[in-house]
Amino acid sequence: MGMQVEPVPVDGPATAPGVPPPPPPTARSVEDFDTTTDAQRVAAASPTTGGTLLGTTVASLGDATEPGFWIRTPLAKAVGTGRLVYPATGKSVEVELRPTESGSSRVSLAALRVLQAPLTGLPMLEVYAK
Repeated sequence: MGMQVEPVPVDGPATAPGVPPPPPPTARSVEDFDTTTDAQRVAAASPTTGGTLLGTTVASLGDATEPGFWIRTPLAKAVGTGRLVYPATGKSVEVELRPTESGSSRVSLAALRVLQAPLTGLPMLEVYAK
């Protein structure tokens, strides 16, 4: 018969390498909810040009408990890699593009922080596909 493997306990939630863990249940502040590392934020902010402009969108903060750099937008037709630009600051961030059926765009907390966009506002963002 097959070999049985005993589960090995780990500290904290299991996540893929490079994927930030979800925030802890006790999260209350922006820093608590944004579980990305400084290195991940620097890497996400690195792409400053390139890609195909899909359009512009008015965006709001998405689910703050969902980690990573992403946008749910009707401009995306399939899941893929893209880039957001916030013209008000000139900042850019690499994100996962996620299609949505709704007519509005939602952006991750981590992405809005890299863009230096208001967390409680409705920033106008340029959306690029790679």
